[in-house]
Amino acid sequence: MAPKIFITGGTGYVGGSVLDAIVEAHPEYEVTALLRKIPDDFSSRYPGVKIVQGDYDSADILSQAASEAEVVVHNGDSDHEPAINALICGLLERPTPGFLIHLSGTGIVSDYHSKTYLGKQNPKIWSDIDDYASISSLPDNAPHRNTEKILNAAIAEHGDKINIAIMCPPDIYGRGRGLGKSVSAYVPIFLKEVKELGRVFYYGEGTNTRSYVHIDDLLELYLKVVEAAVAGGEGAEWGSNGYYFASTQEHNQICVSTIVGRILRKYGVVGNEEPVEVTLQQLDAMFQIPKYPGLSRYLFGANSRTRADRAKKLFGYQAKAPGLMETLGSDIKDVLCMEEMRSF
Repeated sequence: MAPKIFITGGTGYVGGSVLDAIVEAHPEYEVTALLRKIPDDFSSRYPGVKIVQGDYDSADILSQAASEAEVVVHNGDSDHEPAINALICGLLERPTPGFLIHLSGTGIVSDYHSKTYLGKQNPKIWSDIDDYASISSLPDNAPHRNTEKILNAAIAEHGDKINIAIMCPPDIYGRGRGLGKSVSAYVPIFLKEVKELGRVFYYGEGTNTRSYVHIDDLLELYLKVVEAAVAGGEGAEWGSNGYYFASTQEHNQICVSTIVGRILRKYGVVGNEEPVEVTLQQLDAMFQIPKYPGLSRYLFGANSRTRADRAKKLFGYQAKAPGLMETLGSDIKDVLCMEEMRSF
């Protein structure tokens, strides 16, 4: 029988790309996708994909679909506790152990809650092998910690019934492959703040450093883990050993701003391409979401440095796609084109 896959977030940047990669690489899989709104061309693009209509609050729908799948690939809202609980409940109803592959993010190890290294490079680089014990005991205010705690509890209590992998990518760049969002969150947010300020910017020394991955490299890693799940888990690691960073490179804020400044000056978005230092007050006034206080510090002033040691050990994982600096031009052009289309 064909392996049964249930995927959420099928029109998101990551989820849509993962869906496309799975369907393209494995047309023999029986894939079901949770969709809140169904794109007009979804069925023509993916005629073999079954659609379940609902959202992350549709607990019964999520549980039922999870109970019918061997592998659940959850790419939706990483912090939505009812959704992850519903998926776990559904998988526990299976007669045989199933697999849950959950999307988290390296914001969990960001140092933005402290001013110690704000605007400066933190020497700490997190390993998904050597530092897993520390990662799994981070304070509750760390991003994504709420759902990772639920997953860790499920691993401890139901490790014999559910095989769990946590995919923890850093900032992602490159054009998405799905039918929904085709650009990552970082570039549009950065460009919005640059336009309001009139300059590209940095805080402090500007040497705060973040890890990055091209969406295509991330998809290669996803496919390896999904294929291992379909094969019964062999070849990958799960549970307390199933934590996967996906970084392939790192860059600091001032270097990213320098390249972005050159590109935006070429497009006439800024008149002066040189990065300018902002004050802490200016930084804190940027991109604000009440649910996530300090988000602008996280995005533009903090460090989040990670090594994909587990993926390298298991799969020989390394960058194959172009680097961030080579891709920023096309990513920025995509965002500017989208903004121009919205203005009509």
